[in-house]
Amino acid sequence: MNPELLTIALLAGAANWAFRYLPTRFGAVEAAGDGLIARFLAAVGPAAICTLFVASLLPGLLALPAGALAMAAGVGAVVAAFAATRSVAACTFAGAFAYGLATWAVA
Repeated sequence: MNPELLTIALLAGAANWAFRYLPTRFGAVEAAGDGLIARFLAAVGPAAICTLFVASLLPGLLALPAGALAMAAGVGAVVAAFAATRSVAACTFAGAFAYGLATWAVA
């Protein structure tokens, strides 16, 4: 495995963990209303998801063109499954299945 990719993955994982754990550790979970902490906590989930999404896209983009095809199939399946079902489980399964199928088809 590429050391730079491993470093990026570890940093993304550490940031994700910190965004989720530290607010609960320091009692910020009980923040209510429209205060600064409440707005920060409301943005933590989407920010963590975006961080992981970008970190997962980088290897696929570096392995063009076969990686880009599989990545596009996976993202397309996630979007289609979400539009049809609004289910996180269905999105996860559809994206993984489409990505795996596209990777197998190209290989």
